[in-house]
Amino acid sequence: MSLSARVRARAHELGFEQVGIARADVPLEVEHARYRAALARGLHGPLDYLTANVDTRARLDGPDILAGARSVVVVAARYDRPDTEPVPALARGIARYARGRDYHNYLRKKVRRLAAFVRSLGEGVEARPMSDTAPVLERAWAARAGVGFVGKNGMVIAPGRGSYFLLAEVVTTLELEPDAPIEERCGRCTLCLDACPTQAFVAPFVLDAGECLSTATIEQRGPIPVHLREAASHHLFGCDVCQEVCPFNGKERPPSRLSERNVAHARWGEVSLVDLARLGMAGGGSFAELVEGSPLHRATEEGLARNAALGLAHVEGSEAALAEITSQHPSPVVRDAAEWALARRRR
Repeated sequence: MSLSARVRARAHELGFEQVGIARADVPLEVEHARYRAALARGLHGPLDYLTANVDTRARLDGPDILAGARSVVVVAARYDRPDTEPVPALARGIARYARGRDYHNYLRKKVRRLAAFVRSLGEGVEARPMSDTAPVLERAWAARAGVGFVGKNGMVIAPGRGSYFLLAEVVTTLELEPDAPIEERCGRCTLCLDACPTQAFVAPFVLDAGECLSTATIEQRGPIPVHLREAASHHLFGCDVCQEVCPFNGKERPPSRLSERNVAHARWGEVSLVDLARLGMAGGGSFAELVEGSPLHRATEEGLARNAALGLAHVEGSEAALAEITSQHPSPVVRDAAEWALARRRR
């Protein structure tokens, strides 16, 4: 087996379903220019961290990530489960990647083991594993490595496997045979753009993060903008709509190799939106215990309670709980969300 074939085989053994290789020494000039243009238009919304390290060469090429880098190995692990499996009602408002255990530690362990294998393939070979640990344009690397193509919704789509993927990379000084990129296959389809609950896509392939429900329900600190609240009230944490309508995510997807980690959190069948909206109140539940081992900690206690309060706008008989929250919750952000939900209930 060639070195490239051995790397691919090892990645598959570790549980990665897609593997691709790109040259590290060919800068992502076009992709970086698009990134800068999006920032200049303010399309990053409240995600200020996206404006940091804009000009670092790590955004552009591998050698700045690792001196002497020659190859970037991009791996992808699919996380979705069959649509036929039962999911607790509460979990349906949670993006699929976040319904189970937090993937970060699991994925990082796997990619570190892949990097160790790469180092073993030659004397003096260096390899740096990455999984949400460096300011890189990982979707651009995934597309260049042939893992998939970037769809109109900005997601990496692998034909036959869809877009429910977690990405990670190994940048290495080892010379590996690169894969050919996959031609974009969206064609005239605009299902993802048309279905977006907030019409957050300003153009095909261009997302206004400030209008995206994933931003609003996960990253937004403070109140969710009023014009987004109706749509946000149907989503507790994140949004999968643009992926759910994508034809590449059809029902014929093969089983995910990460399925055992993405089983709906056992607690989602035991708690209600009222329980979540009362987080932070005297007598409320423990946020730390609730989100232990789950990605939902990213939203913060206040953010999760805020989201749940908005969701109570659609729960019959929630008026009493909302009234209690509007008068007693210590967070003005959660009180504001509850007031909005109560007003909507009374319409």
